[in-house]
Amino acid sequence: MIELNKLTLPEKPVSLTRRQFTQLAATGLATQLLSRALGQSSQKTIGYAMVGLGRISMGHFMPGLKTAKQSTLTGLVSGHRGKAEKQAAEYGVPTTAIYNYENFDSIRDNKQIDAVYIALPNSMHAEYTIRAAKAGKHVLCEKPMATSVDDCKAMIQACRDNNVKLMIAYRCQLEPTNLRAIDLIRSGKLGVIQAIESANGFNIQPGEWRLDKKLAGGGPLMDVGIYSLNACRYLTGEEPQVLFAYSSVIDKDGRFNTVEENVGWTMKFPSGIVASCNTTYGARMEGYYRVHGSKGVLHVEPAFGYQGLHLTAQFNGGENLDEPNPTKDPSQFTAEADYFSDCVLTNKEPKMDGAEGLRDMQYIAEIYKSCGISF
Repeated sequence: MIELNKLTLPEKPVSLTRRQFTQLAATGLATQLLSRALGQSSQKTIGYAMVGLGRISMGHFMPGLKTAKQSTLTGLVSGHRGKAEKQAAEYGVPTTAIYNYENFDSIRDNKQIDAVYIALPNSMHAEYTIRAAKAGKHVLCEKPMATSVDDCKAMIQACRDNNVKLMIAYRCQLEPTNLRAIDLIRSGKLGVIQAIESANGFNIQPGEWRLDKKLAGGGPLMDVGIYSLNACRYLTGEEPQVLFAYSSVIDKDGRFNTVEENVGWTMKFPSGIVASCNTTYGARMEGYYRVHGSKGVLHVEPAFGYQGLHLTAQFNGGENLDEPNPTKDPSQFTAEADYFSDCVLTNKEPKMDGAEGLRDMQYIAEIYKSCGISF
């Protein structure tokens, strides 16, 4: 049995009608809608230092900054100087703003760096969040927040002590299709919600750092399973009271010597809503969720990808919705960066703050405990 504070929703929820959603998705104006709904007005920009030059940073977040309104790339942190210099040339970052992991703390002296985006292996999130906070820089940290509950608490405390903001990169909470799903649920269109099903997974290749528990903290639950966990929370607006889980390793091929291959778990929420979730590193499992209500069913698949999201719904009266989202990657990362920049510029606490990341980590710890896995 777990009891935590209720999920904090946006101060001004973004309400999307079908027409608004279709128009904005088709014209790529989701970021502008979000900006207006959140009260963005400042023309200033926030300079980001990229901490870790991997797939998500170079392939998605950094390209997203090219069209951002309030965010720009002003620094790079990498253990590979040559890679960093190539990226610096592409983005107009001076070579004097390239740092490595040993001299990282000297970013405190670079006034062009206001914030960092941490895209390192999970076990490094806490160290570099705390070091960035001590250097006086705001922190946008990839999920999962860390690899332990204690590390999450230390990250929150360090940012609080140094008066900097901390946001965890739950981009789906800013994404139009997911906001549309939330709005349909809150409006009562689906009636009384009864149950949610969700899954997310893929067949992982050997040699990935995610298969090393020391770096990842766990298996698919810590990587792609967290999407289903967080989605059930933001779709219901509630915190689970009861969790039961199972894990397994089916493929004895050496990939899963330190992490699980599969995890399945169920949750019961205070309203009585029940949820069933699955995640895997052993098979392709398109990320989705299905919400069953007394007046209809809502299905989003894909639900968690960088593009191609698709919402459908069938209502008891015969009405159907079919709403594909044509926006392309990296629009979600543009919206994420500008949202955090607006929070910094307007001194507003992000809705996906450290407390939000901590809650997910507490539930993950409970899921692993139910599976009999040490965490």
